[in-house]
Amino acid sequence: MILYSFRRCPYAMRARLGLHLSSLNPQVREIILKNKPAEMLEISPKGTVPVLAIQSESQHQYESITNKWLILEESLDIINYSLSHYPATNYEYLCKDEYDLLIESLTDKDTKALIDINDNEFKPRLDKYKYADRHLEFTEEYYREKACKFIAILEAKLNDKEHLLANSPTFADYAIFPFVRQFAHVNRSWFEQSQYSQVKKWLKHHIESDLFQSVMCKYPLWLDDKTLKTKLKQS
Repeated sequence: MILYSFRRCPYAMRARLGLHLSSLNPQVREIILKNKPAEMLEISPKGTVPVLAIQSESQHQYESITNKWLILEESLDIINYSLSHYPATNYEYLCKDEYDLLIESLTDKDTKALIDINDNEFKPRLDKYKYADRHLEFTEEYYREKACKFIAILEAKLNDKEHLLANSPTFADYAIFPFVRQFAHVNRSWFEQSQYSQVKKWLKHHIESDLFQSVMCKYPLWLDDKTLKTKLKQS
């Protein structure tokens, strides 16, 4: 089992959250996106992280089989696969009732709808806000205002409960908070002074959790044989 990952990528964070909440324990290969390993590109030509590769004899609904390897190239598929097929047994981060709710939420329509808004509406707006100097049609403030439409939705959902859809974390919380974290980091002083008190409290809870601290463990940079030989020649 191998996970190709990049520590600061919110999609990779999302996948690692799912894996830490499951009983899967893949070898983590930390890469640099500007110097993608040939081995990763061979099994996943699209060249984005995360990529989870598992030796497999059987077919599952998510998989692409390459030389008997199950290849999962989407963060949501990695979470779904790991939690559905390899649920945790020791409940390290959640109690049993909370964990059962997490598993149930994998197929919940409201959960899916909220994640869809995050991925298809909020994330593109977040990218323009983060890289406003590359999108000069409008100002950073304009892009932030557009992104805040989703933050306002989350704020409303958190007004009467501790997490987005319940009083314990569901699939929606783990799938969304890495992107809100990225949003907060674009302009931290603005975010800390913003009106979104419930979102700030919710985000702080997840960032300071034992789960996220484990997920953000630093791994040494992994180089495949081809990249390593190139580096040695250059040195």
